[in-house]
Amino acid sequence: MYQTFEVTARPEQGPPRLSALRAEIAREGLDGFLVPRADAHQGEYVAPRDERLAWLTGFTGSAGFCAVLADVAGVFVDGRYRTQVKAQVADVFTPVPWPDVALAGWLRERLPRGGRVGFDPWLHPAGQIGKLAAALNGSGIEMVRSPNLVDRIWQDQPPPPAQPVQAHPLELAGETSADKRDRLAAGLREAGQRAAVITLPDAIMWLLNIRGHDIARIPVAHGFAVLHEDGRVDLFMAAAKLAGLTPPLGPGVAVHDPADFTAFLAGLDGPVRVDFDTVPQAVADVLGTRAEPGSDPCALPRARKNDAEIEGAVQAHLRDGAAMAEFLCWLDAQPPGSVSETQVVARLESCRRRDPGLRDISFDTIAGTGPNGAVIHYRVTHETDRRLQAGHLLVLDSGGQYLDGTTDITRTIAIGDPGDEERTAFTRVLQGMIAMSRLRWPAGLSGRDIEAVGRVPLWLAGQDFDHGLGHGVGSYLSVHEGPQRLSRLSHVPLEPGMILSNEPGYYREGAFGIRIENLLVARNAPALPGGDDDRAMLCWRTLTLVPIDRRLILAERLTGDERAWLDAYHREVAERIAPRVSKPAQAWLNTATAPL
Repeated sequence: MYQTFEVTARPEQGPPRLSALRAEIAREGLDGFLVPRADAHQGEYVAPRDERLAWLTGFTGSAGFCAVLADVAGVFVDGRYRTQVKAQVADVFTPVPWPDVALAGWLRERLPRGGRVGFDPWLHPAGQIGKLAAALNGSGIEMVRSPNLVDRIWQDQPPPPAQPVQAHPLELAGETSADKRDRLAAGLREAGQRAAVITLPDAIMWLLNIRGHDIARIPVAHGFAVLHEDGRVDLFMAAAKLAGLTPPLGPGVAVHDPADFTAFLAGLDGPVRVDFDTVPQAVADVLGTRAEPGSDPCALPRARKNDAEIEGAVQAHLRDGAAMAEFLCWLDAQPPGSVSETQVVARLESCRRRDPGLRDISFDTIAGTGPNGAVIHYRVTHETDRRLQAGHLLVLDSGGQYLDGTTDITRTIAIGDPGDEERTAFTRVLQGMIAMSRLRWPAGLSGRDIEAVGRVPLWLAGQDFDHGLGHGVGSYLSVHEGPQRLSRLSHVPLEPGMILSNEPGYYREGAFGIRIENLLVARNAPALPGGDDDRAMLCWRTLTLVPIDRRLILAERLTGDERAWLDAYHREVAERIAPRVSKPAQAWLNTATAPL
């Protein structure tokens, strides 16, 4: 899954708001100001109160930032958002391809020596600011800590979220919070550290076995935490959120007002572990030399799912697969031209909501047909809604937040009879997806070491796609969970229990899009006859169980091994999903999963 957006531009947001911000920049004696898509907790998703980038520019992607100077305002986005940003931002903003164009170089070209660029130290990770300052060394440009100037001019800014928190059942968590805290505290003691600062919402939720509702679609609550070397936790969260928590957090967890967080940090004895990639610069400023760099202590333990979490994911995917089968059965019965993207979204979400274990969808459903499917982060609106016409493809990316697991699946579906170009591209994407699904690899390799496997069929045809091959997925937590990724940027070794997506794609702007996505869980690979007895290997178990559209496959282009994998996958889908669906859906499954 990749974050969705509304295609319609909102140019009225640009000029007056930008002018007001520039007035504040000048009033502070600055030459520029940075506006990130971030909050003080540095999670990927933000509450409406923290949508400063979207409020100012109209750009609603899940990553990016704006650098506002007196005569130019650059909106920096990566390859996933190049099409989106052109459709959304007003003409007064300049899209900048990032990281091809680095912020430091961009500022050097546009600011004189002595230029002063302001930033809110709560909205930027300490590591990010440190790297930027180093890149600006010798330029005479200074990065200046500043009050948030967007907040000054945002008159109707929403209030902070304040939704109640619930306990996450032990039978689904698989480990008590006390045991997690003791295990992580032992790691602090081994490192000679007195405490660790934790700001990521999903890390705090995992550590304390709680879930919240401060972010749409993602069951987290905002707060800060300090884990001590003896396993105690000081939690800084609004008391109203915790008032109805049953059972309560219990001994070893002290709750404080978030307003007291900075003063508490000032009183800590060091060394204190700080993940400079996620902890705000403001925290590093308070800790000073007591801050010792290190990874968030929750990151890897949370990523390595235990047996209870893996079994929960298995069960959630079985129910999710049944909902998808019911939906796809319905969709195939609709004549081309009779159904719109908005109707697709509504019908699929209604199929999922029949499950009493569903708490929410895991992200806003992506349903793009024809040229809309080529927009990686598309989300349908009334203005962009298209009917599913004969010869087009439908890219359908969706998922559910079930109490026992988080799902994320993409299927590309033929509407009528698509052409050979679409089938050829689909077959290449499928080959990449199968290649990753079948992969065995030596223990110790990271996502960057193996992600090319899913791209090779496209590369051989001179094609590629501008997003990662896969992201980590939480256990009834964030649908995007680090630190593991199938990405050329990821150095984190893959380990048993990690759940990741496998989602190669291909996008022809203005014509069609293709993406196929399953979730996989890494596991120890069994020994093979003739293999090295002393070489540890890993492999995948596929969690997602939904047919892949056989009508789009050029079967003659698949190898024997690829055919065998697909037939075995479809056989498992039929065996495990058919007992869970209606008679019409069973009949549809029999056809959709027939051997090639």
